[in-house]
Amino acid sequence: MPDRPNRRKVREGTVVSNAMDKTVSVAVIDRVRHRRYDKTVQRTTKVFAHDPDNDLKVGDRVRLQETRPLSKLKRWRVVEVIERVR
Repeated sequence: MPDRPNRRKVREGTVVSNAMDKTVSVAVIDRVRHRRYDKTVQRTTKVFAHDPDNDLKVGDRVRLQETRPLSKLKRWRVVEVIERVR
């Protein structure tokens, strides 16, 4: 992957929970083709991401980057906010 300077994965998702301190839960949707039926299906994965300023709200679209383990389940950090919820 020559377009990215490092090998860390980058994902986009929607914040589904911000009840924790400095952590948000983000739903990441992957669209994949079904192997047999050739239909596009959505696969949703929930990940925990680091939000150091506690400024994200439920519904915000964010870009995440993979990082070192920050806690038991936190492996992602918020790189940028793509769209704020109204």
